Amino acid sequence: MAGLVPEDIERYADARTTAEPEHLRAVAEETRERTRSPGMMSGHVEGRLLEMLVHSSGARRVLEFGTFTGYSALSMAAALPDGGTVVTLEVSEEHAEIARRHIAASPYADRVDLRVGPALESLEDVDGPFDLVFIDADKPSYGLYFEAALERLAERGLIVVDNTLWSGRVVDERDPDPDDSTLALRRFNDTVARDERVVCVILTIRDGVTLIRRA
Repeated sequence: MAGLVPEDIERYADARTTAEPEHLRAVAEETRERTRSPGMMSGHVEGRLLEMLVHSSGARRVLEFGTFTGYSALSMAAALPDGGTVVTLEVSEEHAEIARRHIAASPYADRVDLRVGPALESLEDVDGPFDLVFIDADKPSYGLYFEAALERLAERGLIVVDNTLWSGRVVDERDPDPDDSTLALRRFNDTVARDERVVCVILTIRDGVTLIRRA
């Protein structure tokens, strides 16, 4: 997947972002070695952004759609106060197995609640409110995840959505033959921008990160 930002700028930003701790380096290393799509991992700069958002918002309860191998969940858990929790949802048992080991080996095992299964089914046993929700799962379901997140969002909560620029393919002329994910992300971006219940901004970080709050 081609990046939005030139590689030299990506390297500069990475080198001048506070270094990742050892437990996250271990997640990243195994993700690159063992998974077929390591680009799905949030990674260093975006991980620090998520940590910063949790810290600055004072979030105590975080909900995540799409654990993958646990990098983003552990990044957010690091910023939680004592007693805080990340409830993270993952459909793939293969990815969850990697995440479980790294969560257990991290300093934040008591802050992460990993649930395996289809996200909307897992949510049947999960009550809000959540102070921050991170959506980074299958793109055609983003609209459903957004509605589920909004239902459970605290009054001053924040929804963070990954991959919303999709390597630029959401811009029509970049992709003459869009796939289902591209079409879904175009619909999602247009729908959220018109939704009078919320205020949103798309950041050109990594593959596009949208921040959403209640209006």
